[in-house]
Amino acid sequence: MSSRFRVRLFHIWFLLTRAMTLGVRILARNSEGHVLLVRHTYVPGWHFPGGGVEKGETFQEAAKKEMLEEAGIEVLEDLEFFSLYANRNASKRDHVALMICRNWQKKSEFQANREIAEIGFFPLDALPDETTPATRRRLKEVFEGESPGVHW
Repeated sequence: MSSRFRVRLFHIWFLLTRAMTLGVRILARNSEGHVLLVRHTYVPGWHFPGGGVEKGETFQEAAKKEMLEEAGIEVLEDLEFFSLYANRNASKRDHVALMICRNWQKKSEFQANREIAEIGFFPLDALPDETTPATRRRLKEVFEGESPGVHW
């Protein structure tokens, strides 16, 4: 099954089971100031770690769960809410919250899996070429003071 088909099928399932979808993306830096990015197996590009907020789950809980699942990182305190965006790329009903993680520790070594192909910490001036435009915009908003947009 192609990755494009899987993504489409995944989004259709979400649309059928939820009136509105909510997601989180997490911006975390290491001690050198490099940002954490992940590369998924099913969509192109480098992104912040993150995922969907499940029924009964808070943004905090979802973000902490995704950091642990995707990068082996344990979040040690509540994350800071930065902004909420409409994500028209997924559907007209999808929204994504950007959370900032300031205090974390490595809990386990990353191993590539069915969802995440690789992770890495990258300097802001040397991001992978495949870093998504949305990820680059969020970095400018957080680190260069650009006004947060309304769309992911």
